[in-house]
Amino acid sequence: MDKFDLLDKLIEEHVNELRKLCESASEMDFVEGNLIWFEYFEGNYSFFSTMLASSGAPSFRNRFLEFVIEELKDEVDISEGKNQGLSKDVILKFFGTAIVGIVESYFTNGIPEPAQVVAEQVGILLERNL
Repeated sequence: MDKFDLLDKLIEEHVNELRKLCESASEMDFVEGNLIWFEYFEGNYSFFSTMLASSGAPSFRNRFLEFVIEELKDEVDISEGKNQGLSKDVILKFFGTAIVGIVESYFTNGIPEPAQVVAEQVGILLERNL
């Protein structure tokens, strides 16, 4: 197994763990769900910060973005309310990219706030807009 296969395997393991966390948090609101994610990120800080600073960053970002969009799909309603008439794909890409960017900024010290504050604020923004 070469280093790229190992890297893909590690990324997949972490994405699967995040997926399990999402399943366990399916009845929670966005704020509570984000707290669970950020607790996981903090517990695996070395992996995520190394991933985002390494040559594997684009691969990780792409996999994480796909995962986030998949998790948000059921939350987006374009048939009524504030998102009526908008493109579901545009909404999903917009929020998926925003979440990935926030997580990346958190790990690269672009956001000096504690994980709990970031998680709560991202959750509030998602609740307001989805």
